[in-house]
Amino acid sequence: MIFDTHAHLNFKSFDKDWKEIISKSFNEGVGIVNVGTKYETSQRAVEISEYKENIYAAVGLHPIHIKTDLKITTDKEDGSFSPKGEVFDKERYRELALQENVIAIGETGLDYYYNKKEDVFEEQKKVFKEHLSLASEMDLPVIVHCRKAHDDLIEILSDSRGVIHCFTGKWRQAREYLNKGFYLGFNGIIFKLKLDEIIKKTPLDRILIETDCPYLTPPEAGVERNEPIFVKYVARKIAETKGMEIKEVEKQTALNAKKLFGI
Repeated sequence: MIFDTHAHLNFKSFDKDWKEIISKSFNEGVGIVNVGTKYETSQRAVEISEYKENIYAAVGLHPIHIKTDLKITTDKEDGSFSPKGEVFDKERYRELALQENVIAIGETGLDYYYNKKEDVFEEQKKVFKEHLSLASEMDLPVIVHCRKAHDDLIEILSDSRGVIHCFTGKWRQAREYLNKGFYLGFNGIIFKLKLDEIIKKTPLDRILIETDCPYLTPPEAGVERNEPIFVKYVARKIAETKGMEIKEVEKQTALNAKKLFGI
């Protein structure tokens, strides 16, 4: 079995066929971690995790969903939606995190892409620290989102463990995360950005593969909406980049997922 360690079958894009997608994934030997981005999608991830074995959930508040005075509309690649804004309630998320199939806190982190206001940055940092505190209290790893904010995020991380999802930073920053014990998550973004050298330098036993579906569809998929089974194309690209057999990449990244998430 291989693992898509970052999926969003809990999003509206999959409302009509999430059961079929899970069955297809199960038949192809793909386990799934559904990741929450706000309370509603975190709760939905927990519900979906109860449907079949090898489906897990992570609960958290994505930085662009944090309530601020700033109104944003995400770009097409992110689904073109306007976040409503949510005040982080640690106790509500703690209750969700107590559910049996919850294996991580997240996605949480920092996102400086859509705004340039210092007070928004500070609010994101505050909420991120609350997530890290919750993860520590629950003895769970964190799934971290970071966009245009790696240096600030590195300063905040301390004794946490987890994965930097959809890594797009520089090697200097990748090395900092690795030194802190974090894994790097790679998905379809590796077909768009020049990340080959970072992939080559990152030890295979510190890599997780993911889709971030329904977004970031690998070109070989031949469809617009991404799905967990397309994580195989990410594994193939990593294998080609590192000069390895795809089976070796699939096997080791699955072991990495099991080790980090305790599954």
